[in-house]
Amino acid sequence: EAPPSAGVPPAGTPAHARMRADLCQAALSPANDQSLAAERRGRKQEELAMKLFIDDAHLDAIKRLLAVYPIDGVTTNPSILAKVGGNPVEVLHAIRAAIGNDRLLFVQAVPTDAEGMLRDARAIVRAFGKNTVVKIPSIPAGFQAIRALRDEGIHTCGTVVYTPLQAYLAAKAGADYVAPYVNRIDNMGYDGVAVVKEIQDILTKNDLLAEVLAASFKNSQQVLTLCAYGIGS
Repeated sequence: EAPPSAGVPPAGTPAHARMRADLCQAALSPANDQSLAAERRGRKQEELAMKLFIDDAHLDAIKRLLAVYPIDGVTTNPSILAKVGGNPVEVLHAIRAAIGNDRLLFVQAVPTDAEGMLRDARAIVRAFGKNTVVKIPSIPAGFQAIRALRDEGIHTCGTVVYTPLQAYLAAKAGADYVAPYVNRIDNMGYDGVAVVKEIQDILTKNDLLAEVLAASFKNSQQVLTLCAYGIGS
């Protein structure tokens, strides 16, 4: 039997019972609540607030928004880059230079097979830095790639999410973010905001660490509603 710890009364004695009662009281006291609140206030604001990302690749728009709003990064995809024209790699390098190395840049892997996604992901991180998140489609090959990239320490976002099951599988595979498309879900005849809330609930109840990055908004009220619900991005 291990010797009793210094200063701790032996179990079963009245002194030990009093000590346990005191500890329970301390845990429930307002002072303890205040200390937890103080600890929360001490965390960086950006770790608590909903992140805001620019979903555009036009450099002039990015610079204008950066000058006004507390922006956390930029998200892109092949369609967004195509709207800008020119060489996509050069456009992405210009965006990285504009937002700096500390903000997040989301870049999508183009192939539809797992091996191709892995090659693209590695090249993307080499080109644009460690604060680059690789967007991987939430399809079976994408889940396979997300699992492998997690093991390599490459950050990923399960993208093109239309259903809670896709989001769950991407998060379970190890994605850092899952990106449901609010407006596109609406256009399919469902309630995009309600689907995003359901996704958040599923991730929370299953202790999955992925953050919901809601995308494809059609108005600011959708953003505000999900902000009030506690969506991550």
